[in-house]
Amino acid sequence: MPWKESVLMDERMKFVARLLQGEKMTELCREFGISRKTGYKFWDRYKDVGLHGLTDRSRRPVRYANQLPMQIECEILRIKKDKPSWGAPKIREILRRKYPEVRTPAKSTIHCILDRHGLVIRRRKRRFKLQGTPLTTQHNPNDLWCADYKGEFMLANKQYCYPLTITDSCSRYLLACEGLESTKEIHAFSIFEQTFQKYGLPMTIRTDNGLPFASPHALFGLSRLSVWWLRLGIFIERIKPGNPQQNGRHERMHLTLKKEATKPPGENFLQQQEKFDNFIQEFNTQRPHQAIDMKFPSEIYTPSPRPYKGIQELSYPFHDKTAIVTTCGRICINKHKVNLSHVFAGQNMGVKEVADGIWLVTFMDYDLGYFDFETNKIEPLGYPFAPEMV
Repeated sequence: MPWKESVLMDERMKFVARLLQGEKMTELCREFGISRKTGYKFWDRYKDVGLHGLTDRSRRPVRYANQLPMQIECEILRIKKDKPSWGAPKIREILRRKYPEVRTPAKSTIHCILDRHGLVIRRRKRRFKLQGTPLTTQHNPNDLWCADYKGEFMLANKQYCYPLTITDSCSRYLLACEGLESTKEIHAFSIFEQTFQKYGLPMTIRTDNGLPFASPHALFGLSRLSVWWLRLGIFIERIKPGNPQQNGRHERMHLTLKKEATKPPGENFLQQQEKFDNFIQEFNTQRPHQAIDMKFPSEIYTPSPRPYKGIQELSYPFHDKTAIVTTCGRICINKHKVNLSHVFAGQNMGVKEVADGIWLVTFMDYDLGYFDFETNKIEPLGYPFAPEMV
């Protein structure tokens, strides 16, 4: 039976007494419901100090983490009082110089002492909030494409469908409407690549701030998809959160799509895609649009003169170094790991020292921000990816 709290001492005494009578350790441990390791522990205690060894011993640690001799702790607090702006690294260095015969405490230990005495200012962690980007006007086909997911809806077979749509803003031409099983970026990559191969590349793509077009916690709110667009030479625009009217032409198309291609929904994805394909054909070539003087979008739209050729390797001949971003979103410079963003994984970055200990990080022709080897974090510049306002 397991040892009970109320009669713990009695149980241990009975256990030891029966060992003294010559009973076997293994059989006694099995009867008392304890391991042989525990049995030998109390047997050794009894042999060392007698019955007193069977009482509970304090579980209090021999030494506490971050606990220093009182004199050292007082000296840390005195230095902090004299130099309120100094942090743990400077205080540690003063201690090391002033008391070379004493083991210098770690920076983390000093910081804990300061924190325990209320001498550390806790800064609130700022959460990056997507706010949209500057928006441009378009004058010609392919100046601006708009992309979005029409709200999901259920097919007759109970599967959800997520239509990804792409339009040319100038002509209202519906470039793509593909029913997908999710909004995962791998599906979006495929649809955009097919669209680029068929129609060429736009100058700019405008989206909302949701995945996979943007990542709320990444640098400048970029996503892997939008980084790929940048590599193809496409500018990025994002509407202000909660302002769908900034992509109003595209949203108006969604209303028509919903009425004419989703009610009733298809039995499955194949049937639903046939509905979308028929809608594209009618929308582009048979349906007059008031906003373009009752013309058909196909009468205005022409494919882009910029063909899709994939991406080329990036090089930075005017920078000090070229660094490849790791899968975890870092670049390694002079044995330092500098946090950037995972959305740049596998991309080449240009790194250049612009002042003593201050480094500039560049992606393509865009300067992203500065870092130093104290923080190993990028301090971003202003949003660099929008085209010039015209």
